[in-house]
Parts: sequence; C-alpha cells; structure tokens
Amino acid sequence: MESRHDRSSSSRPSRRAFLGAAAAAGALAWVPVFRVTPASAQATSSPPANFPSSISVYQQAYQNWSGMIVIDDVWTCAPTSATEVVTLANWAYANGYRLRARGMCHGWSPLVLPAGNTGAGYVLVDTTQYLTGASITAGTPATVTAQAGITMDTLTTALAASGYGLCAIPAPGDITLGGALAINAHGSAIPATGETPLSGQTYGSLSNVILSLTAVVWSSTQGEYVLQTFQRDDPDIRAFLAHLGRAFVTEVTLQVAASQNIRCQSWVDISAADLFAPPATAGSSSLASYVNGAGRVEAIWFPFTDTPWLKVWTIAPTKPALSVHVTSPYNYSFTNSVTTAENTFFDEVATGDTSGTPAFEGTAMALVDTGLVFTGTWDIWGQWQDVLLYVKPTTVRIVEAGFAVITSRANIQQVVSDFYTQYTTLLDTYQAAGKYPMNGPVEIRVTGLDKPADALVTGAQSPILSSVRPRPDETGWDVAVWLDMGTLPVTPEFSAFYATMEAWIWSHYSGSYATVRPEWSKAWACTSTAPWTNTTILGSTIPAAVSAGQASGDGWSTAVSILTQYDPSGVFSNPFLDTLFG
Repeated sequence: MESRHDRSSSSRPSRRAFLGAAAAAGALAWVPVFRVTPASAQATSSPPANFPSSISVYQQAYQNWSGMIVIDDVWTCAPTSATEVVTLANWAYANGYRLRARGMCHGWSPLVLPAGNTGAGYVLVDTTQYLTGASITAGTPATVTAQAGITMDTLTTALAASGYGLCAIPAPGDITLGGALAINAHGSAIPATGETPLSGQTYGSLSNVILSLTAVVWSSTQGEYVLQTFQRDDPDIRAFLAHLGRAFVTEVTLQVAASQNIRCQSWVDISAADLFAPPATAGSSSLASYVNGAGRVEAIWFPFTDTPWLKVWTIAPTKPALSVHVTSPYNYSFTNSVTTAENTFFDEVATGDTSGTPAFEGTAMALVDTGLVFTGTWDIWGQWQDVLLYVKPTTVRIVEAGFAVITSRANIQQVVSDFYTQYTTLLDTYQAAGKYPMNGPVEIRVTGLDKPADALVTGAQSPILSSVRPRPDETGWDVAVWLDMGTLPVTPEFSAFYATMEAWIWSHYSGSYATVRPEWSKAWACTSTAPWTNTTILGSTIPAAVSAGQASGDGWSTAVSILTQYDPSGVFSNPFLDTLFG
C-alpha cells in the first residue's frame, strides 16, 4: 500500500491547503472545508479497522478556536442517534480506539485533542449534524430536553419563542450545549440589590440547571457500553455535570425560567483607575458599585488604554425611553469583523514585531467608541437572548487564560483592584524591556456559584468539577469573579506572561480571602513554554483546589473515580486528560 509520504502535495489537502482555504474565508476565521472519504485518493491513511458499516467515516481537519491545535486529517463520523454513539463506543473498545466528541470547536484547552497529536487511534464524533433535537415542556419548573449537539443559538431561540429563558449565558451562540456543559460555561450575573430570582433560575453556570442527563457508559454487568440516564439526585451525576470531556453525554434535561427583557448600556467614559479602584477609594464608578446596582456586568479593558468598555445589563420588562429595541442577537457588528489595520498588526506580531501594541490597543478601543455610536448600540433593549449573545465566529481569534476567583460579594472590588494592579505592573515590567506579550482584552465578569438548591430537585447533587462549586467551609463566599487575559497566540512570550500572572493568582487569592479554580475552556497550568504544561499545577494544585473545603469523598479523587468507573478503558479520554486525571 502506498504510504502517506509517497503522495505529492497536490494529491491531497495539506495543512497549508486547509489553512489557505480558511484565510480566503476571512482572517483568523477558520472552518474545516474538506471532507475525505476512505475511498478517495486523497485519504492520508487507512480508515479505522472494522468500523461500523452503518456509520459513514471520513477524514476532516480539526482546529480549536485559537488555532493553537491543528490536526489536518482526523477520522471523523456523525452518528444520527445516541444508539449509534453506543455502537461507536463498543467498536472503539473492541478495536483499541478512542472517541472524542466534536462540537463547534469553540474552545482553547486540549480537552478534545492536544497539540502535537496526529489523530492516530482516535475518531472524532461530530454531534452537530444530527444530535440536535430539543423539546420544551411546561411545568414547575419548565424544562427543555435537548441533545448535546444543539447550538446555543438554536436552543436559546427555541426557548425564547416559547416564553422561557436562562438567567445568563456565554456570549457566543456557536457553541454546542454539550460542550458548554462539559466545562460549566457561564455568563455574568448575580442578583442585583433587591432582585428576586425567578423560579428555575441559577446565577451559577449552565451545569447547575441540569435536572438529568444521559451518557454512554460502561456496564460491568452487561460487559459493554450502554446508555444510562442519571437524575440530579443521583450521587454519580456529580462527576458528569461538568466532566471536561472525560465522558460522552448525549442528552440533557435543563430547568428553565420565564423569559425576561433586558437592557444593556455600554459605558466607555469611566477610567480604569476608577472602575478598578482600591476599595478604600472606590466610588459610584467602581465595578462593585455597578454589580450591586445591576447584578450583570462585564468589563472589557484593552491594555495601555485608560477607559474600559463596561457593559451593564438590567432587567427591564418594558422598553426604556432611550433604549433601542433589538430583535436579534449580535448587535455589536464592529466587534465581529477584522479590519485591514488589525490584519496588518497581526502580521507584524507573527513576525515577532510587537512594538505597535500600545498604538493598536488604542485603535481597538477607539473602534469600540465609534462603533457604539455609528451602530446606535450604546443602549439596547430586547428579549434576553438578543441582548446577551454578542460574539460571532468572525471575531478575532485570540487565546485567553482564565480563572474563577471564589470569594464574598463584599470582596469583589478588592479582587478586581488587586488583579488590575498586578496586571499593569507586569505589563510595565515587560514594556520597560521592550516586550509586549499582551495585545488582547482583559475581560472581567461576576457570577454566582453552583448552589445545588437552585436546582428544583430534592437532594440535588453538586457538580464536583465545576469552577464555581461552593465551598461548604466558607459559607460567606457567594460569588465568582472571572478573570480572563487575551492575546494573539503567535505573540512572543505570551505564555511566560500567563505563567507569572497565574502563579500570582493562585498564591494571592487564598486563605480566608478567596480561592481559585481554572476556567476549563481557557488557558491554565501555564509554563514559559505553553499553557496546559505545568505538571505541578496539573497534578497537585488543581486537584487540591477542587477538593479544598469539601466533605470527605466529595472532591477531585471522587470525580476521577466515578468517571473511571463508567469508562474504565478510557475510550472517552486523550493523553492530556490521562495526565490531568492521573
């Protein structure tokens, strides 16, 4: 048989061809455009042996959101039902393969496949083509039962049309529900002063509204993989509510609340010094002040600029007189395209020239200032999903390091002030050496925690691996401050900057002040070389953080034990997860 190395570059789609086709579609907006069948002359390897004949298999490129993980030609399939996923799992077990759920590839961390993996021995299972059904049921609470491959765009549209909603959601809608729940995706919301939560709401992550889920698991009595449904009061569901890709969930039932109308006001005239001021000098323009008044805020700050973009969402049943009524999402069009000036800067960074970073950051913020004016979107109002969804796939593809700082509501301003001081101090140190590793925004959000009582089920279990799981020993800690640091993934020394900030974050937010957990979809466990490579953080720091303050038998090792029990052969794993879960 002819080897893959015997073929000329013109006989099959190469990495350059994949990326070139993507570039033609728009800078940094990548979509896999090739699909190669086993019979094609362009196939780069033999198809998986004994693959189920009822399921089509093909080669397709895989790339994560930032482009830091690129695999040209992974064998991929798209099962039409959960039963076919079971068939795939039993085939993989019998033939020495592993399966990875593939959604919309909107993630940074190597939970699907790690960088450097060739895809050999793996089959990606695309859930987005057929596992997309959803049904809504009225009741107390109202519920939606949806398959894992449905996108948040589709799900939120269906919920809103039926008069239901979620308290807070991630900004992008081109993510699958299964992917969002695997990493306890979140929005930005805590109760405003005086706000009464709606029945069925949670201010934590989406994982906390799960009432039941169905997963493909190993049955020791049957000696094969089967479908099993876990209810929210089942102790074993604790490990599946946020499983980091170490399981395969096919369907979930979520509780939902009544739909709400929301106003979003954007402010670009508040100085970073005031917004992130130390508590002793913080006034009405502080982040904590806005959080207390509205409950729902997001601060986007570009390094080397003086005024962040502050978004403040408020519940508004009727349209305020000055607001613009919006009837569809993604209203900040100026953030969802790449300008010529931006492309020029990106090219410079790719060649190692970062000297234009301060000027570029000023241009980026000016684009926000003028964009809000020209699009008339500085004050918008509409149904919840039309106001909360705002990031499209055409936005700039950056990498982000992300952490959740669990603390008390009274400490919000201290958390952000400490972070701002440390971040700017480190920026200044690098700038003094003529280095600019950070050229993307800092994003700060505030959410509640995943309190089991929010799930309207007696005996509801707590998600062990959720970044925002409460600490029973710290009953005063009731919020999470999410700290995200963005930059282009080709920027020199960005991971060294991340590593320094991460070390400070883990050590600073500790003791009776706060605790830290990773934002699973982002960059963490950073070394000077790359994210996700710090073996001490992977093997010790993270397990300890997840277990801290929890009851015996309710921490990291328990989650690992449960996930291993239901997949003892590691069919739903990869080398990175093998390391993380030990």
